[in-house]
Amino acid sequence: MTTPSITAQEAHTRVPEEFPAGTVEPEYVLTDPPEIDPAGVFVNIGAADRAYWARARTFVQEEVLPVIGGYWERAEYPLHLVRRMGELDLLRDGVQVEGFAPMSKLAAGLVSMEISRGDGSLSTAIGVQGGLAMRSIAYCGSGEQKDRWLPALSRADDFAAFGLTEPTHGSDSVGLETSATRTDGGFLLNGEKKWIGNGSIGGLTVIWARAEDGQVHGYLVPQESPGYRATVIEGKSSLRAIWQAHIRLENVFVPASNELPGATSFKDVARILLATRVSVAWCAVGQATACYETAVQYAAQRKQFGRPLAASQIVQERLARMQSELVTMQLMALQATRLDETGNLTPEQASLAKFTCTRTARTIAANARDLLGGNGILVANRVARHMADIEALHTYEGTETIQALIIGRSITGISAFA
Repeated sequence: MTTPSITAQEAHTRVPEEFPAGTVEPEYVLTDPPEIDPAGVFVNIGAADRAYWARARTFVQEEVLPVIGGYWERAEYPLHLVRRMGELDLLRDGVQVEGFAPMSKLAAGLVSMEISRGDGSLSTAIGVQGGLAMRSIAYCGSGEQKDRWLPALSRADDFAAFGLTEPTHGSDSVGLETSATRTDGGFLLNGEKKWIGNGSIGGLTVIWARAEDGQVHGYLVPQESPGYRATVIEGKSSLRAIWQAHIRLENVFVPASNELPGATSFKDVARILLATRVSVAWCAVGQATACYETAVQYAAQRKQFGRPLAASQIVQERLARMQSELVTMQLMALQATRLDETGNLTPEQASLAKFTCTRTARTIAANARDLLGGNGILVANRVARHMADIEALHTYEGTETIQALIIGRSITGISAFA
C-alpha cells in the first residue's frame, strides 16, 4: 500500500492540528530592522544623510525583502527594483549630478550599507551603475557626455556597465589587451571582457582599451553596436540576482565623440576604482548587519531544550563577539569615508577598509550560519544568501591578496607585487 504524495505547498498549508503536538516549527520573523548601533557610531549623522538612509531602509523593508529571495534563487535580475532605486535617487553612489540633490560620500555609504542589508546583488547594481559607470563619465567625460548620460543613468532611464576586467586579466587589469585602433571618424575596438555587470541588458558600456599610444583610454559603447556580443555568465553561486556578462568585441566602431577625453592612462581607471573601494566596505557592513540581526532574532525565537537559544551562555557569547566585529566594521567604514570627504584618504587606507570589512563580514556570516543550524542553509532565512554574496564582495574591486599587498607595501616600504 502506497502513501499518497503531497506537494511542498500542500504540506506547508496543512493546518497544525493535523500534526502531533510539539512537532510544528514556528514561522520565524527574521527581517525586522532593529537599530544596530551599540557604540553610537551613527549618532551624529546629519539630517540630509539620514534622509537618504531612511529612504533606502523603507525601500528594503517594503519592496526588497518580501521578494528578493525568489529572484536570487531563480537567478533572475529584478530590473524593476533597479529602476525603483533610480526613482528614489539611490543609484548615484555619491556622484554629483546637476539637477539632483547633493549626495555626500557618507550618504552614499549609508545607502550602500542599507541596500546590501537587503540584498548584495542590488547593492552591486549601485556599484556598477553609479560607482563605476557614472563615475567614469563624471571624472573623465566631456560636458556633452555628462549632460547626455548622468541624469538618465541616475534615474535608471538607461543602464550602464563598466568594462575593465578581461578573461585573462583580473587582478592585473593594468595589463588589459582589448585594443582601440583609430579609423575614419573614430575607433575600432577588439577584445574580450568578463564579469561585466549590466553588460548584457541593453544600454551603455564604458569599455577600457589600449590605444595605439600604448595607454589605456575609455570609450562609451552602446550595447546594440554591431560587433558587440554579450552572453550572461550562468551557474553562479553568488550575486545571483544580478547578471554579469562575457563580452566579445569584434571591430566595434566607436565614434570619436564617444571617447572619454579625460581618460588618458590607467591612472584614471585607478582613480575610479579607489573611489569605489570604500563603497565596498560599506556593502560588507550591510551584509554583515543582515547576518547579525538575523542571528539575534532567530536566537530569540528558536527554542531548544525548553528555552530560547538566546538563554544559552554560548549563544550570548557568540552574539557579543559578532556585535563587536560589526562595530569594528562600522567604525572602519565611517573613518575611511570621513577621510575621503576631506580629500585625505590614501589608497592604502581604502585598501585597509575593504580588506578589514570584507574579511570580518565573512566571519560574521559563518558564525550566524552556524548559529541557525540547519535553518541557516535555507535561502528564505537570509543568512545563506548573504554568506554566498559576501564571497563575491570579498573578491571584486580588488581581491584580498591585492589589498594585502598594497597594505604590506605601506608597512614595509617594499613592493611584493609580481
